[in-house]
Amino acid sequence: MRSTLVRRTVLTASAVSLALLATACGSDKADDKKTDAKPSAAASAPAAAAAKAKTNAELAGVIVTQADLPNHLVKEATPAEAAAATGAKSDKPQCQPLVSVQSMNPVGTAAGTARTKAVAKPKEPAADAGPEEKAKAAMGALAGTVTSVTLASYEGQGAQEAFAAVKTAGTACAGGYTGGQGGDGLKITKVAPGASVTAGDEALAYTVTGDADGETMTMELVAVRKGNTVATFSALSLAGTAEQPKAVVDAQVKKLG
Repeated sequence: MRSTLVRRTVLTASAVSLALLATACGSDKADDKKTDAKPSAAASAPAAAAAKAKTNAELAGVIVTQADLPNHLVKEATPAEAAAATGAKSDKPQCQPLVSVQSMNPVGTAAGTARTKAVAKPKEPAADAGPEEKAKAAMGALAGTVTSVTLASYEGQGAQEAFAAVKTAGTACAGGYTGGQGGDGLKITKVAPGASVTAGDEALAYTVTGDADGETMTMELVAVRKGNTVATFSALSLAGTAEQPKAVVDAQVKKLG
């Protein structure tokens, strides 16, 4: 995507930098029963027992890192990226939860948060590959799916309410909305159920279709609640069509315990 929006929104700018890093070697460092809760499922189930919300530091200890995702390049979100993301807004209040998931923001008021990003490593060209094959591999790196991961922990029933808000927004905003920051707005034209996700206490997934300066792009959004922590995932690709980040979701849910 070459549009101003794609360059300036926090998530997509992160995609560019991570994809470029993926062409070279390197890495960076960076709460219970399973049910399959599709967007059309009933309201969020209550937590089995109340638990104290995790702090920023505690969440930083359980968010996925490079060691958890050897086939990805993992990099922590910078303070500047986190600060910029807080300005992401929707033109429709009922769609704000989806914009928050897209922008590495917690849904609602969280007691603690942690954020990171992961890009799938491209397949390395053969040692004897020619210039054309190497160039193709480099372009493949730029087209890799980049996933932002946000952990948010809540007091009381906050996690259930946040998860329910995302589910409600998926239905209310099926026909689209506009969301962005700093004067830029990404036009979303469709929100549809994504591939089924079974994880945590409840989970859901959406495929979000957008129009970036006339170019169609899709994002994959996933939300998983485990106890009083909600993990959200937003995946995109500069090639325009993202894959659901199953490996990232599985690794993060496992790490939440």
